[in-house]
Amino acid sequence: MTEVSRFALECSRTLQGRKGFATIDLYCAPRSRNSFLFLTVGPIMKKSLMHLVCGLSLAIAGAAYAVTGDPVAGESKAAVCAACHGIDGNSAAPTFPKLAGQHADYTAKQLANYKSGDRENAIMMPQAAGLSEQDMADLAAYYATLQTSVGVAGENAAPMGEAIFRAGIPGSNTPACASCHGANGAGIPGAGFPQLSGQHADYVATQLRAYRDGSRATDANAMMRSATKRMTDAEIDAVAAYIQGLF
Repeated sequence: MTEVSRFALECSRTLQGRKGFATIDLYCAPRSRNSFLFLTVGPIMKKSLMHLVCGLSLAIAGAAYAVTGDPVAGESKAAVCAACHGIDGNSAAPTFPKLAGQHADYTAKQLANYKSGDRENAIMMPQAAGLSEQDMADLAAYYATLQTSVGVAGENAAPMGEAIFRAGIPGSNTPACASCHGANGAGIPGAGFPQLSGQHADYVATQLRAYRDGSRATDANAMMRSATKRMTDAEIDAVAAYIQGLF
């Protein structure tokens, strides 16, 4: 089974049995060295049909990060990371993301984006500047082995936050987070969709706002920028608070 097929199967399983979902259409459109996979799911509604689109850029001539990470080596390299992200990868400060349990490919990509300057952050860009591709793979492999701490949903999470996460916002064509990140926020390993469950609400809200205003633009096919462009601050805060309590 190809990586694209596995991704399609994962999304299908995530959405299987969701009330009101009627169709799943998959197609690949080659572009340069990449194949783009779009999963379109249409919930049948009384007055309108809302489409949720998951897009993924996958390398067809080898993985984006072909270097195999060594978690043992990564542990020794992670000492400096602990100051912000915690000894066990679960940061105490809500402005710093939890890295524990995050998919290795996703973590490695973020480090590469910081190093290249594609993703800007005054703290992380200098930290990533001296990392080799092997360093990034090792660190990512190490953090993927750790256990994410369980968070608690913020007081403003329900019912708005849960509704947005599971069903989106039909009125503004905002897709459901669960359609790509999974019903429990586990994401899809190897597909570029990160784990969200238990992540700090403050960090999630900051990133959603960054996607909305375009200051973070490392998302394939501008997926997250498109998903957040019509979200209000209240909607962002609500879904971020809900994500914090997922496990």
